[in-house]
Amino acid sequence: MIGFIRFADLLSAWVGKAFAWCIVVMACGVGYEVFVRYVLGSPTSWALDVSFIMYGTLFMMGGAYTLAKNGHVRGDFIYRTWHPRTQARVDLILYFLFFFPGILALIFAGLKYATRSWGFGEVSINSPAGIPVYQFKSVIVAAGILLFIQGIAQVMRCIHCLRTGQWLEAEVDDVEETEVLLARQGESAPDAVSVKE
Repeated sequence: MIGFIRFADLLSAWVGKAFAWCIVVMACGVGYEVFVRYVLGSPTSWALDVSFIMYGTLFMMGGAYTLAKNGHVRGDFIYRTWHPRTQARVDLILYFLFFFPGILALIFAGLKYATRSWGFGEVSINSPAGIPVYQFKSVIVAAGILLFIQGIAQVMRCIHCLRTGQWLEAEVDDVEETEVLLARQGESAPDAVSVKE
């Protein structure tokens, strides 16, 4: 069980970090568009499509990574006050009631959508360039499969927490949000010396 959790975490992290490079492609495309539009007076017909495609791909392929890092939105103001076993029970129920049915719907609907798109060689309707987008429709299915794999790992985390009373954290080395780093620095900083009057 622990081995599968680690495998899913590493897979999600690798895919999420690999597709994070979509940001660079998107930024270069938008930067180029701004330059040629406002400096050279010759706008492109493809920059809008590139930004849509790159952002959509990043958003979809980062979903499993976000799930592994426990970064999706939840009602933490209530949830964080519960005992870990209670959290695990609620999570376990919600995974089977909502998460897995939703992800299976995403996979099967996405498969149908991608198959149709590949079948007629779909192109973008957002610009006259007619950029092919059928290959990017496959991202829907790939993202769904990754989320399903990570969802199984999260269910195993819940089971582990129910047995031990503690959450099994991801072992992937990663960047931290600024507020987390600042909170850690604040906790480890020595007490400020009070100035006597």
